[in-house]
Amino acid sequence: MRYSITLFNLLLIFFSFQLRLNSQVKTYQDTIFSVPDRIIRIASGDNRTMKHLDILTNRIGGRTAGSDAYGNATYWVASQLEKWGLEVEIQEAGEIPVGFNRGPWFGRMLSHDGFILHFATPSFTSGTKGVQRGQVVKEPKTRTEFERMKGKLKGAWVLVTGENDGYPLDGSEYADVIRKQIIEENESAKRYNDSIKIINEKNPGKEPKPLREYRDEPALFYKEMREAGILGTIQSSKVPIKAMYDRKNAEYMSFDSLPECPDIKLDEHQYSIIDQKVKEREYFLLEFDIRNHFKPGPVKYHNVIGIIRGSRFPDEYVMSGCHLDSYDVASGAVDCGSGVAPNLEAARLIMEAGGKPDRTILFCFWAAEEFGLKGSEFWVRSNSDKLEKISNYFNRDGGPTAANSITVPEAMYEDFKNVCEPLNRINPEIPFILNLRKEKPQPKPKIAGGSDHAYFAMNGVPTLSFGSGDPRGSGFSYYEIWHTERDSYNMSIPEYMEYTSVVMAIVLYNLAELDHLLSRDGLYDLNVR
Repeated sequence: MRYSITLFNLLLIFFSFQLRLNSQVKTYQDTIFSVPDRIIRIASGDNRTMKHLDILTNRIGGRTAGSDAYGNATYWVASQLEKWGLEVEIQEAGEIPVGFNRGPWFGRMLSHDGFILHFATPSFTSGTKGVQRGQVVKEPKTRTEFERMKGKLKGAWVLVTGENDGYPLDGSEYADVIRKQIIEENESAKRYNDSIKIINEKNPGKEPKPLREYRDEPALFYKEMREAGILGTIQSSKVPIKAMYDRKNAEYMSFDSLPECPDIKLDEHQYSIIDQKVKEREYFLLEFDIRNHFKPGPVKYHNVIGIIRGSRFPDEYVMSGCHLDSYDVASGAVDCGSGVAPNLEAARLIMEAGGKPDRTILFCFWAAEEFGLKGSEFWVRSNSDKLEKISNYFNRDGGPTAANSITVPEAMYEDFKNVCEPLNRINPEIPFILNLRKEKPQPKPKIAGGSDHAYFAMNGVPTLSFGSGDPRGSGFSYYEIWHTERDSYNMSIPEYMEYTSVVMAIVLYNLAELDHLLSRDGLYDLNVR
């Protein structure tokens, strides 16, 4: 027994010594290695970028501004930043009158050769009233056609012309007025053409007089068809299916007058099969169950700002941003999970590495970018006193490719040589390239567009961004995914995403450590007004 106790005590002493030794080694390493080197070391063994993306997209999902998912993402991002030791601000950036939450959707063709339907619906459009089944008709194009078939429209799905561009059919009163004008123009053209045809027939030896063209507009009798009791409209869509929302209608929607007509964007291949069946007068039915839900408003949306406060220049800033909202027909993993996840990980890495920058670093997760840059516009308007003190605003809103280059004006080049020096130690197989800008400076933009850097640039703030590369040749295609059903987690590229997080962390930290703000000389052509 005495021997066992002695051995146990010896083991305790050994393990206690080992723990103290490991702690001393870590303390020594943290002392001799710079913050960028510690960032690289931490990330090489524990890079959590894809974990952040998994939670954002597979646990929370598509994040339309005004949805419950967007609210969930807001508070999850804030909680993560706070857990890592950042100061956090949640800023109310705006509101929309009615919220929208997307549920599951399903459809099938009921016939001897039926199949499951591949389709989507734009956000802020109607779902079905439970499972709804009906025949299919082609939309009327003239008043005569409408009158002849209006009884058949009740309880039917209507094939409309045109090709889906991502947006819903416009159900506003203004759109109904425009459609009415087109109908009248087409009726006038028909009367004219009927008379010209008679003239041409009476003068077979003469060159025929030209006929007027008819204007084709999808769902010309949209209002009348709704009043006749159609189940919904079906429009052809290229694959992958794009599904967005009509911003102007969403911003002025009322819960007392919600959309009631499902707006289905159907796989073009299936559309052509169904269209042919209708032409051949074959009997079949379509069945849909679409759970699009609305939420009484106003529904507020918020920016999340993570702050690493500067120790020497707390009122000077290096900023990095992305938009937290997304379209919801998929899960927003690329647009803009490819911005959110690296920004989160960059913030975590700096804090984990013990970074205490001289200048304040702001990590900005903007609301309602897809509604027109609302979150970033709000911040710029509300912080006009800070704009002159921003060294650079980096915006990440592209794809899951590697942030492996940056192009800077001459006045910034020497600073960036020092800032970027550690980057080629991250991954030798993905070299980072610093380029000197050779083209002449452009004037400050006068109108907003593109992404959340826009209002910063309009106010003269440097908005240099990382060039994005695909050195491994993954074949990634941004516009195959942008605003479509394919914007999901599996389309991301883990190696590039993880690399980008480390690049961002090091560049942001080193810029914040400069003893001066970046020069704005030659950034914009100030002679152009």
